[in-house]
Amino acid sequence: MDSNGKEVATEIRPYIRVYKDGSVQRLVESPIVPPSVSDPETGVSSKDIVLSQNPPISARIYLSKQSLQQHQKVAVLVYFHGGAFCSGSAFSFVETKFMNRLVCLANVFAVSIEYRLAPEHLLPIAYEDCWTALQWVVSHPNGDCGSEKEPWICNYVDFDQVYVGGDSAGANIANNVLLRAGSEGLQNGVKIKGAFLTHPYFWGFKPIGSEIKDVKRRKKLVMSTMWHLVYPKVAGGIDNPMINPVVEGAPSLTGLGCSRLLVCVAKKDQVRDRGISYYNAVKESGWQGELELIDVEGEGHSFHILVHHSENAEKLIQRLASFLVSCAGHGRKSSQFSSCVSRI
Repeated sequence: MDSNGKEVATEIRPYIRVYKDGSVQRLVESPIVPPSVSDPETGVSSKDIVLSQNPPISARIYLSKQSLQQHQKVAVLVYFHGGAFCSGSAFSFVETKFMNRLVCLANVFAVSIEYRLAPEHLLPIAYEDCWTALQWVVSHPNGDCGSEKEPWICNYVDFDQVYVGGDSAGANIANNVLLRAGSEGLQNGVKIKGAFLTHPYFWGFKPIGSEIKDVKRRKKLVMSTMWHLVYPKVAGGIDNPMINPVVEGAPSLTGLGCSRLLVCVAKKDQVRDRGISYYNAVKESGWQGELELIDVEGEGHSFHILVHHSENAEKLIQRLASFLVSCAGHGRKSSQFSSCVSRI
């Protein structure tokens, strides 16, 4: 029983409290902010759109000042926010600040997806929402734009330059979207040119690297308790391939449906070793693409969004923008695997 007189069913501090009546209290949330005709800091224009009524999926879309003024078609980034699948929003202050900065620096069009959250909507709903959203984006024609389409996407997106990205749980979603795109393909034959995964929320039963080894303590870690909350009946539990993409029997990462991939980790992040393990697994899989790892000293999970004005946050956002810019200018897929590791 808590202070409001309701019985608590599950609590994962300091993030979420679930009551026995089914109601949910999210304990740490960035405030929701409106879109902007022209962001005062970056000049980026944004607006909120509904992608689908059933299922209910919406998004905040972003257009750079340069694209708007020059009426030019640019690369599109389909982005999935973080929050352990149970919190966060594409409409939040921190995500909007991040997207405005990234769109300004990279001069890309961005679609930040507002997918449904657990535990009200248990996984795999978020995965399905994000896949549906990506397919909706690439369904837009390079020409006539009907009433069910978004004019900004029709007028400003170059569908030869489609990218996906995400942070934390959003990076997890991005990985699963890439695997699905590799096996099923996208509408209109569209290909994903590049992707970035920042601080991906991956985990597993067996400890790796510097992770806590004690079994009882591991079960109480937020990475484990959150997964069991958002996907309680999934086969394999914390070793399901959706949360542990390198577990034995997981789909081969050689099937990732993009030609360039950037993985970002941070030294003080509890899931850092998982991100590095994922990078190494992609590197060793035989995937025929270009791979890069960025390892940031002295920072924790999703710092570039949560502490967006810090020096390291600015540097990482600039690196993400540079990745998108270099992808946009990268006209051919490499026939040989190449990789590099960077540190900030």
